[in-house]
Amino acid sequence: RSATQILFFLPKMLSRHAIRRVAARPLRNKSTKSWTPEEPTEIERVTEIALTHDLIQSATSSISTTVPWFLETMPSSYFRVTPPSVRTDHLKAISALKDTDMSLSVDIKSKLDDGGRLVTYIRPEDKPGLLLSQVRRLPKYEDKALTEVDIFTTSDGTMCLNSFTFSPKDKEGEGRKDGNGKREALENNILDVSSSVHEGTITYEGVDPAHCAPSAVTSYLEGCSTSYLNNSVSRRFLKQMCLYRNVSGGEGVAVSIEAFDSAEYASNNPEFKTLPSDEGNMYWIDTAICNSLPQYALEYFSRQMKLNDLSVVRTHLDNVDDGDNGHVTLLRMLVKCKEGEEPDWKRMKRNLKRQKWIDPRTAVLMEENRNLGVRRAEIITATASILHPIMKKVNPVAFSKENIYSTITSPSNIPIASRIADYFVDKFNPATGKMTEDEMLKRETELMEMVESSVVDRSAITLLNKMIDVVKYTLRTNLYLDDRYSLGLRIDPALMHSEEDSASLRELPYGVVFCHGRRFNGYHVRFRDIARGGMRLVTPQSSEQLALESGRHYDECYGLSFAQQMKNKDIPEGGSKCVCLIDTVGMTQSNKNFVMRKSVKAFSDSILDLIVKTPETEDMVDYFDKPEVLYLGPDEQVIPDDINWIVDRAAKRGLPTPSAFMSSKPKLGINHKEFGVTSEGVNVFVDVALRKVMKIDPTTTPFTVKLTGGTDGDVAGNEIKILFREYPDTVKIVGLCDHTGSLEDPDGLDREELLRLFNAALPLDEFDTGKLGPSGKLHKVDTDEGVKMRNSMHNRVKADVFIPAGGRPNTIDLSNWRQFLDSSGTPSSPLIVEGANLFITPEARQSMFEEAGILIVKDSSANKAGVICSSYEICAAMLLTEEEFLENKEEIVDDVLVKLRHFAKVEAELLFREFSNYPGALPHFSGLISDTINRATDAVSDELQKLGEDDIEKLMPLVEDHLPSAMARIGFHRVDNMPYQYKLAAIASSLASKIVYAEGVNFVKSQPSENLSVIAMKYIEVEKEMEGLAGEIEGSGMDEETREKLKDLVKRG
Repeated sequence: RSATQILFFLPKMLSRHAIRRVAARPLRNKSTKSWTPEEPTEIERVTEIALTHDLIQSATSSISTTVPWFLETMPSSYFRVTPPSVRTDHLKAISALKDTDMSLSVDIKSKLDDGGRLVTYIRPEDKPGLLLSQVRRLPKYEDKALTEVDIFTTSDGTMCLNSFTFSPKDKEGEGRKDGNGKREALENNILDVSSSVHEGTITYEGVDPAHCAPSAVTSYLEGCSTSYLNNSVSRRFLKQMCLYRNVSGGEGVAVSIEAFDSAEYASNNPEFKTLPSDEGNMYWIDTAICNSLPQYALEYFSRQMKLNDLSVVRTHLDNVDDGDNGHVTLLRMLVKCKEGEEPDWKRMKRNLKRQKWIDPRTAVLMEENRNLGVRRAEIITATASILHPIMKKVNPVAFSKENIYSTITSPSNIPIASRIADYFVDKFNPATGKMTEDEMLKRETELMEMVESSVVDRSAITLLNKMIDVVKYTLRTNLYLDDRYSLGLRIDPALMHSEEDSASLRELPYGVVFCHGRRFNGYHVRFRDIARGGMRLVTPQSSEQLALESGRHYDECYGLSFAQQMKNKDIPEGGSKCVCLIDTVGMTQSNKNFVMRKSVKAFSDSILDLIVKTPETEDMVDYFDKPEVLYLGPDEQVIPDDINWIVDRAAKRGLPTPSAFMSSKPKLGINHKEFGVTSEGVNVFVDVALRKVMKIDPTTTPFTVKLTGGTDGDVAGNEIKILFREYPDTVKIVGLCDHTGSLEDPDGLDREELLRLFNAALPLDEFDTGKLGPSGKLHKVDTDEGVKMRNSMHNRVKADVFIPAGGRPNTIDLSNWRQFLDSSGTPSSPLIVEGANLFITPEARQSMFEEAGILIVKDSSANKAGVICSSYEICAAMLLTEEEFLENKEEIVDDVLVKLRHFAKVEAELLFREFSNYPGALPHFSGLISDTINRATDAVSDELQKLGEDDIEKLMPLVEDHLPSAMARIGFHRVDNMPYQYKLAAIASSLASKIVYAEGVNFVKSQPSENLSVIAMKYIEVEKEMEGLAGEIEGSGMDEETREKLKDLVKRG
């Protein structure tokens, strides 16, 4: 065999060019007797011949020793997976290095026939950390993905050869094609063995026979590349297939660790006499990683090998298709331990599962402080993230994001930070159970004394003491769940609020959840036990903007959640909000999207960790000790795929009525944009405001409108459609702006063109400028002037009504609100109806009213219809089957829209009634209405807790009356599917809002809290009596006009 190999490689090793040159030149004339060269050119020629001969002899000698060694010591898998041409390149390089006595260290980059790249690193020996350093050196291609990795070490340990294959992203699946007929034979062999395993005639440890049914194996084979099959023996293949099955369809990581079996290796590689050295302390580590970028997955796992002082002897990486869910990366490593130093394999397995999800900063901290481990490093980086929005209020410069992290993790402070992390670990250790109050106080006191005695810098002392507070105020965590996607903490809200917040009477939320994961931090804030609100994703474009958003992260989430609480007054759920801050700085759009989708999954799954009761969570140490019910909805940058994944995941995690967990499901939800649910409510407030305060009948009197948000937006686009539907002869839309530009036309923008853009979901820069009036203009943001005009449209353009229906929070604030006025001090619009959340700050609203007389309908009133619709989705998920919902969806949606307009109408009527009767600005009365209803709801809820189930049953007609009629008719008999606490919340909110809308704010506000529940119960009795009287009047012989007047008087009490 050695001779054959020499003959194969020799022609390519020798310099053919040099041989040809020697043969082509004639020797000196035979008549010449002297063999001594005389001419310089002859001397050069003879010297060339001699050197060429020496090189050929040297190369031949090198090859004669290198080839046998190469064949003897390289593993058989190398020859199975490496094409002959690539083997030639490798051997040429190795022989050249050996011939010159140079170190076996070289990098080879080769082009592949499919346009891919092969990167090979050859090094003289393997050692811990070598693979990690190579992975970090790998190029990052925009158009290519890492599809295969093969790591080989010679059996004598003198050389490692590591190959990384990058395939074009548009050709990743082509490795599954059968190019030479070998694939069929490989598949048949695997199918034969798997059938035997399935039938029980062959048994493999770690292989589940249930996964080996022929149909299941055939399906799996369809996603496997030929090179993967070529590199696999049957047991290994089936074992990895079982790992694949454990993660397929999800986002998890499965790990298997087993000792290296020299007998099995010899059996699978009979042609090789030399086995890998030191097999006694070698182990195979098999992992299946779902939907991780392979290059990063390899880096995560290589890092763990380095941290555990493990040398990587073999590695094979392959990607297997997982259908619509994406792909699964299969990574197999043969690792070698140091003599007498084996890692804790149980801990190793747990840490490997975490690698996909930990933040890069956590990974760096582990490398710099190897004794920390994954858990403590993660706790420290999570704590640093929590501290930023808290400490920024104390001193934004001293406690910047970077200063907090660098202070906590400095060499002098990391030992104390580690001890604080130990306290966190111990506090929630299921093996030891809950700590007592005295035990926690003792630990906290000891830690604070340690900080005071060993730390000099006052800023560091403040931060480390605040770290202790984070542990103190954490009530529940998923730290000990092996398969968690991020670190989730259920926090006592008091941690996040300062003395200044208390002094300003800022309401304390009911609960706060914080999640810290790979490239993201997330807050979920809620104001009631049962709560719902949207999840929004924030992706700053620069590091500076990321730091800025980090500092206001909690406050933004709090503000959005509080606004939600104010608008949720008509429904059982209190207000909540999720804000997920994601680091996508410098990423391509595809990578950004990848990270965003991962962040949504990690955040939502960690919330589930903290609220589901399943066998995997039952051992969780819990200092809150109450079940929690919360619901999510989509907000900025959340896409339908996210919604579907969250609902499916909730079902897999065992959450009751999982379809209720996330609203706006593509099929089983009521899509806000499709049906314009938020805009239906906004327009009711526009209508009532025009009639009540502007004295304009919009159906007969012309009026003008400007909006932020484009034709492809939810609220703005639908509001445009509704305005033209309700007021076709009177409305003129004179100004619009979105992310692409602004449109302005004092004569009114063309109706048909705007509706064309809306129906096609096109932005404003697609507007046909030929349909603009003589004074109309389209300003695109592709110029500085266009950006300026777009950003100022809402201030410049004059209109009767301004509807903010898109844009970032706090666009108008105390520093710039005067730009809304013209040079004479006249507002560009006298009426503002806030379709978007938090577009104007509270301080600016007040100043605009007091100093300019601008009437503003606050967001918590104007756009509340969207949250009511989402609440009805939750009810539908509890009461209706999927088939019932889909069969009756059109009727259900129509009834929901009727309810939305009703709730908007009764509040709008009350809002302007209060405004006309009492002094104050509209936002004040909007807040007053919300506060009054919420206060009444809380009072009634407290009373309902005291009642028995029979008494509650008598009040269930309130819940039925709250529901859209079709939903109640079809599904109310399943009302027991609602959680008991949800029923109570539905009764309380329904009764409270009914009383406030009927009786007014001042009546309810004047009642002591302890009387409100009594009044509410009495109200039900009186209402029933009035219904009876109304029925008697209806059946009397009075004329219709008299009957209606009397019935109206009775209803109004």
